[in-house]
Amino acid sequence: MSEQQPDVRWAPIPPKPRNRGRVWLIVGLSVAAVIIVALLLFFLIPRDDGQPVGTPTPTASSSATQIPTPTPTPTPGTTTAPEPNPVDTPPPPADPDLAFFRGQVQPWLDDALAGLDFVADSDDSEALTIIDTLQGDAQRLGGTQPPSAIETEWQDGVAAYAASLEDLREAASAGDSLSVGDSRTRANALRNLVGL
Repeated sequence: MSEQQPDVRWAPIPPKPRNRGRVWLIVGLSVAAVIIVALLLFFLIPRDDGQPVGTPTPTASSSATQIPTPTPTPTPGTTTAPEPNPVDTPPPPADPDLAFFRGQVQPWLDDALAGLDFVADSDDSEALTIIDTLQGDAQRLGGTQPPSAIETEWQDGVAAYAASLEDLREAASAGDSLSVGDSRTRANALRNLVGL
């Protein structure tokens, strides 16, 4: 019994398709992406030109130039004290508009009311963390330049609000019951002062 063996024939393997076009396309797109990222970084990241950030670069103006004055020559036998150089004082800060000031302080005043709600509903350890955040906001409120029309009332109101937060923090540290009514009243007084 002889079984017939299949006749084995070797067929040529078809050649692989050339992918040179795709390879060059991927390489080209990758290079283009790297160039775009490099350009974005170049134009968007601030560069240090030796000037501190936020200070204007010096410009020539007629009001800032000093006119040299002739200094008298001392005669032999007399001594003169050196003349002090004039000190350039920065101009006083501009008085902000009430609407601009309101926009600056509104997030902190909104957070004050929300934070006091959280303090009223939380335990002592959580309340301490929230009160610390509110005290930081109170410091930022005090550091913001108010319009001159409300400056005294604003500074007094922020000081009273900060003092009420300090009392609230002491109560939370001691484990006493927390009453946020005084702090809420002080925060609302600040909100009313700026028209919120």
